[in-house]
Amino acid sequence: MIVFITKTREYRGATALEIVRGLKSDAKSYEHKRQPIRHFLLWSLNQMGDRIPPRELDMSTHVDDETLALTYLFLCDEYDQGRVIEPASAAAVRRE
Repeated sequence: MIVFITKTREYRGATALEIVRGLKSDAKSYEHKRQPIRHFLLWSLNQMGDRIPPRELDMSTHVDDETLALTYLFLCDEYDQGRVIEPASAAAVRRE
């Protein structure tokens, strides 16, 4: 189980892809809901372009979608766009 917390919502999923699909679905300014997940990841990273170095925006075709989704979540955590936490810690975070 992966838990990802943003300023407005907590996402839980068995995989990083499940969480990123939730983020994609909830992204009000993302108009291309039927596009592949890589399209959303690139769009989202570009939205954070002023905070994330260009080298982090590379989306190699040699990396599977789950790895890209997990890397994306860790980047969001590193650049204060959300938090990846252990499931056991989720209850404590909600109480803060």
